[in-house]
Amino acid sequence: MPVRPGHVLYPLLVLVALTGIVFGRAGHQVAEDMPDGETHPYFPDHFWPYPILAAATLVLLGLLAFLGQPLLQPTQSADPRAAGVPHPDWYFLFLYQLLKLGPALITSIVIPAAVVLSLVGWPLIDAYLGRRLGQRLGWRIWPAPGRNIITGSLWLAGLGILAVLTLWVLLGPGTCIPWFFNGPVCGGL
Repeated sequence: MPVRPGHVLYPLLVLVALTGIVFGRAGHQVAEDMPDGETHPYFPDHFWPYPILAAATLVLLGLLAFLGQPLLQPTQSADPRAAGVPHPDWYFLFLYQLLKLGPALITSIVIPAAVVLSLVGWPLIDAYLGRRLGQRLGWRIWPAPGRNIITGSLWLAGLGILAVLTLWVLLGPGTCIPWFFNGPVCGGL
């Protein structure tokens, strides 16, 4: 059956036929601009691995779907009458403990939004204000973030706060501290 307009494979055939137009004028090869020792022909050398890799990926996904099918079966149906207490996943334990420390508006909306906005704006702040701060401190250059004592200390302090809040939850309900806002605050789920 020939491939004509309207056939399912016609757009693919047109795309393959138009690759010459996309990659340059007819009669000019990219290899002409390069030394002879550094050239490779496109068709067998650069073309063949991609269909093989795509087929291998599809086979691997098929095997994973077939072998992992029993793991994907639901264990029990959802029951809205069940009286279970929801618990956060491990990566939200610090936020769960943070919610206990103050008013809900501040600890659930303002602080997480400020953290996300500061993470988005961190490169801009580091690039603009960092140089000015470095000049004010008498530094010749503003060091890279991985070697900068100021930004490195801020990152370590933030990660330390997350670690302390997470460990406080994991220590259990017996770890209570007096808190000025709403009385003693305990860890645990």
